[in-house]
Amino acid sequence: MKITLSVIKADIGSIGGHIRPSDELVESVFASIRHQGSGVVIDHHVATTGDDIAILMTHTHGVGAAVVHELAWNAFVEGTRVAREQGLYGAGQDLLKTAFSGNVRGMGPAVAELEFDERPNEPFLFFAADKTDPGAFGLPLYLAFADPMNTPGLLLAPTMSPGFRFTVQDVACTQGDRKIELDAPEELYDLAALLRDPERFVIESVRSRRTGEQAVAVSTSRLHNIAGTYTGKDDPVMLVRVQKDFPATGEVLAPFAIGPFVGGGMRGSHQMPLMPVRLSSGISYFDGPPIVSCAAFCVHEGKLTEPVDVFEHPFWDAVRENVAAKSIEMRRQGFFGAAMLPMAELEYTGIVERLTALDRRFRLHRAVEAHEPALAHA
Repeated sequence: MKITLSVIKADIGSIGGHIRPSDELVESVFASIRHQGSGVVIDHHVATTGDDIAILMTHTHGVGAAVVHELAWNAFVEGTRVAREQGLYGAGQDLLKTAFSGNVRGMGPAVAELEFDERPNEPFLFFAADKTDPGAFGLPLYLAFADPMNTPGLLLAPTMSPGFRFTVQDVACTQGDRKIELDAPEELYDLAALLRDPERFVIESVRSRRTGEQAVAVSTSRLHNIAGTYTGKDDPVMLVRVQKDFPATGEVLAPFAIGPFVGGGMRGSHQMPLMPVRLSSGISYFDGPPIVSCAAFCVHEGKLTEPVDVFEHPFWDAVRENVAAKSIEMRRQGFFGAAMLPMAELEYTGIVERLTALDRRFRLHRAVEAHEPALAHA
């Protein structure tokens, strides 16, 4: 059976600032999907991470289906109505357009979709991150799909030994989707050269080179490219198929134990470590730290199992403690140097006006030429 997984996510309001949505808001989104989704989707799941709400749907309409995207858009519009009635902070924040136009891409919400023929056993992972951008998934995906130090399956599983094909998108390009395909392991250094800049180069998808089957889909929208100003971080979502021809679940999860430094945190303008958290976790310290949740599912004939919270395991408590310590240490550096994002990311914030005003006050002082003293004559 050919099935499509679609996950569409938006921040449409939260309690107490950037913490978490209200129960009534989440219920309104769930009710909208439940009431309007009959005949459109086979199954669905609504989840929260930080102040974001994500809608996971299974269906047979394919990637980019207007009927599915409109279903999610209408649910977020209904949720925004509830958020405004409750006076929640940032009501409708990620809905950057006033009317649906056939696809939520370019309208604010993040979207990741996978279409495939179901295997007899079809496990997959649904990741949702908050207070960060799509580049946050770059290092974990590189390690999981290209590094045998992390993924022994690249050495031990014949189905994985041909490697994987990465599609990388230049998200700084606003004229269209500028992409490149790179094969691992042959072009590993080229892939690393791009992923060194996670604010610009983002992994959009990963495919098996042996079968051509897609394993990964990542949302790559940049809100400031759409709005032209800072409206919040992009808060990406990701779908990853696992096992058999793809890395095992544990191989995909292992890189998140690093807690890599990513862009995000307070006002989306800092470098902070990515913390793996339990499902439905909120935001706290310094509007962060950037967080990522992960729900494991199996799907059969489009029907979802209940989700399993993979970061609930006691192992991840030690990781969270380490990430918290890294966060505190980086924050001691305040605004200085690497603690904040480069100017290319800050140009959509209010610091531009401040620097422009300061620039007018600079004066050019020409260097005074030094003259050698004349030699005294005897």
